[in-house]
Order: sequence, then C-alpha cells, then structure tokens
Amino acid sequence: MKKIILSIIIFFNFLYSAQVEELPWPKGESFLTFLDKYSISQKLYFDLEKEDKELCSEIEADRKYYLYTEDDGTLNQVLIPVSDDIQIHVYKDINNEFKFQTLPINYTEYSETVAIEITESVSHDILKATGDVTLAAVLKSLFKDSVNFRKMQKGDFIALKYTQKAYLGKPHGLPDLTAAMVEISGKPYFRFKHEKDDKYYDEKGIGFTKSYFFQVPLTYQRISSVFTKKRWHPVLKRFRAHLGTDFAAPKGRTIYAAGDGRIEFAGVKGGYGKTIVINHGNGYKTLYAHQNGFAKGIRQGMSIKKGEHIGYVGNTGLSSGPHLHLGLYKNGTAIDAMSVITKPKVDGLEAKERASFLANSKAIQKKFDDEVKNENRSIPTKLERTTDKSEINIL
Repeated sequence: MKKIILSIIIFFNFLYSAQVEELPWPKGESFLTFLDKYSISQKLYFDLEKEDKELCSEIEADRKYYLYTEDDGTLNQVLIPVSDDIQIHVYKDINNEFKFQTLPINYTEYSETVAIEITESVSHDILKATGDVTLAAVLKSLFKDSVNFRKMQKGDFIALKYTQKAYLGKPHGLPDLTAAMVEISGKPYFRFKHEKDDKYYDEKGIGFTKSYFFQVPLTYQRISSVFTKKRWHPVLKRFRAHLGTDFAAPKGRTIYAAGDGRIEFAGVKGGYGKTIVINHGNGYKTLYAHQNGFAKGIRQGMSIKKGEHIGYVGNTGLSSGPHLHLGLYKNGTAIDAMSVITKPKVDGLEAKERASFLANSKAIQKKFDDEVKNENRSIPTKLERTTDKSEINIL
C-alpha cells in the first residue's frame, strides 16, 4: 500500500513540476504497440496475470490518457483509463525499471436540477446551461418515441435532474439522467427513472423502457472468472479488476448471441483475439472474445437474433486456455453480465412500489415547476460530493 501511495505522490510531483500531456488513444494502437513505441520490453505485458492482460484489451480508441515523458522523449509514466472506475498505471520505479499496476479513478460526482428555456436549439441550450455535450443525446434517446424535438420553439422548456461524474474538472462518462421534462407549447412530457429496475416511466407510472434480459451465450456454463469492477486485494496488496465474465469451455464449443442486435465488430481485437461485438440498442453491447472462429456468414453490420450461432470457443489472442470472455456494456460502461442474465423479467411497477414512485415523481414535478418559474431559471443548482472513499487520491 505504501508503495502505491509513494508512486502517486511521485506522479503529483511530476504533474506540478512538468507538463503532463492529455492525449486521445490512437486508433489502431494496442498496449503492446504502445510499449514498442517507448522502447519498453513486452515482457512487462506477458508477465501479467490473465485479468490484467484482458484489461489492456479494454483500452478504447480516442479515450483520453495522461502521459509524462522525459526531455529526451522517453516514457516516465502513463495513466490509461479503461473504464469509469479503473485505470492502468505504467511507471519507472526507483531502480529505473518499468512496473504495471491498476488503480481506481478517484472521480467526484455532482447532481444538478436545471430548467432550460429554449432560445436556439435543444442541443445548444443544454450545452450552454450545463457544459455537458452528451446530455442532449441522452434526453433525445429517452423521448425518441413520443416527442418531436423539431417542433420545439423559442420559449419552450426542458427540465433535467441528473448526476454526472467529473475527472480532472471535466465530465467523466455519460450522465445518469434520473428525471426529465420536455414542455412543448405548454404541454409537458415526463420521464422518471426507477432505481430498482433502472427503467423509465412517465408521471402515471407507465413504462417506456424496453426490457433487456440476455441469455447465457453457450451451453457449457462453468464460470472460471467473475466480473470485478474494482477491488482491493488484501493478500496481493493491489487493486484488481476484471471487466467481464469468463466461461471455461472446451475449444470448439458453440457460442450464441446473448440477445437481438446488430454485429458492430467481427475481427481481431488486441489481446482479445478473434472477437465479436453486438450492439443491442438502448446503449447495450456485448463482447465475445478469444474465439477460435466465427460461424459461417457472420459479418459486420448484419442483424442477429438471440440464440443465433455466432462463433466457437477458442483461445486466440493472449489467453491461458480455451474460454469465452463475455463483456456487457451499457452506454460504454462495463457492467456485470450475470446481473442481467439472472435477473427475473418484470414489466411495470409492482403495486407496493407504485405509490412511492408516484409520490416521488410528483415531488420532482413540483421541483421542475419551481425551476421553470424561477427568474434565474437557466442557472443550475449543484451539489457536489466525493464518491470514491479510497485513501488514495489519484489523477
């Protein structure tokens, strides 16, 4: 633990005594090609445990990372976020040797309730009021089946209640929109998120979110490695993460699509080897890695049905043995696939939950109404709080 804290202190010394570059991860770059670029032995990677190798395959193009180099261009250390919660740290130790570790991202989190009068456009006015470029897209997706945003005119209103993570003073990940109101020509439309099922309902409790429940993608269901978002290992004295579920299965075992969707990627993906990514809509994607090969006819862009044959279990890429690595992502954030696969399908609010939900939504409606009527209606109120209670303060 002391060594981790020391390395963070060293990083902060670098941060304030020299320039640290914030750069987008280049398209086509892998962790191995990054090491080659800075003349770092690939042994650093090949000596890693399987979970850490798979984390290196989670690095996405254009994701911002933080680089410190010496005056001669050699690497001193780098921080590479691989999710909203965890990042890869490669650094030189006191013996001038490169080390690898994973660290939590110590983001802050703030909540806002804001009413916005439309003056130019939905996207422009939301960005101007909140500084968040993604909120408008989230809002439009939420109301896409019931509101025609093109009909909005000057003087119409939008009200939002949301929570956003922040990292280095910038929005981090997508905002969590918990309530929204769109008012067109005096007619309001509402959406409220129900915490228990993560679905949206209107002010009368009518649901507007499609249920997403996925099936296990193969018949052989022995789980060899579970999903771990961010965990301090008390024996190894370090943070560990595994952003997927591994199924140990014989080579050649049939893999099926976990849900309906469209194949977004079918090819080789870094250490994941032969991989298929399926976009299921509504922000959900599944990833199937280390395949031995794809089913006949599988290609990028094609539609796929739940239970349809897509490939075969293998150990391509950097894998210690035949298995399927299943990843599930919601709005770009890795989540535990088994929490969705094993979750019972429930449509609508249960009777005992309905009363409290409607009471809560009524209170939010009043808050929205107050914000709209407020003379300072475009000035958001903000409550900020720290969510990561780790004793390590990191970039």
